[in-house]
Amino acid sequence: MTGAIQFFSKGRGPGVAVHAILALGASLLCLAAEEAPAEEAAKPDPLTLPGLRINLEDKCLDLEAKVCLDQGFLELVACTEGSKEHEAIIAVKSKAAHIHAALLLLGATPGNPAMRKPVNEEMTRWIDLPPRGGEVKVTLLVPDESGKTVEHPISRFIRRAVDDYQPDTEEEPEPFPTSTFLFAGSVLYKPEGGTPRYLADDSGNVISLATFGDELLCLPGMHSKENGALEWEVDPTKLPALGSDVTLRLKPVQPEEAAPPSGADGTKEPSAEPKSKPEE
Repeated sequence: MTGAIQFFSKGRGPGVAVHAILALGASLLCLAAEEAPAEEAAKPDPLTLPGLRINLEDKCLDLEAKVCLDQGFLELVACTEGSKEHEAIIAVKSKAAHIHAALLLLGATPGNPAMRKPVNEEMTRWIDLPPRGGEVKVTLLVPDESGKTVEHPISRFIRRAVDDYQPDTEEEPEPFPTSTFLFAGSVLYKPEGGTPRYLADDSGNVISLATFGDELLCLPGMHSKENGALEWEVDPTKLPALGSDVTLRLKPVQPEEAAPPSGADGTKEPSAEPKSKPEE
């Protein structure tokens, strides 16, 4: 039964939480160096990877990105380019595995995405394990009217979905309550006889609002990705124009800054031991 863990995302085989495999970020950093174009390799910069810059002084990570959605329901805050731009606000240019390596370099603590684990040898009974990981603050750097770059919490650009079937109201939609996410760390999956794959690079799930089971950053708890259950949408009144170049900043929360963990609905993060009974 060793290693028998099932992802919440459909169509995936057994996998292992990435932090158990990537005890050090060096392997990912080496991989990034090997993939860099020849002209970049000739001028190595230990504080950059394609599409991102690591700021050791401020202990944050800046990602080159574009605004890819200005209306509609959200399953993600950020995806990789060419993946899920129809479900995310921001598309980042860097690979998810490179972001993971950079966060490790900044001292962030990886955990695991939501997953299911068998509790017997026959693998007929399973328990749900909630996501875990160190906290990471997410902000967006955008130009103001004067052209000056201003940093805003990512929650500024997300609001409670407006029900089109309800009569017009003067009340402002409820804003998204947090800009802090968990460093779940996606999953490093090695098919039998195959090459290991970092699943967030396959799916494009960089920062999620819904639960997929392979995301790099996520909210505490479980959140359905079914269309009827999606609760949040883009707030177009505060977002730069579609296609605008922006910078997505990730900053690991230092231990002295960490607040008691909470979910997007303000509830306390689930305990390590699931309270629900295993499935029969």
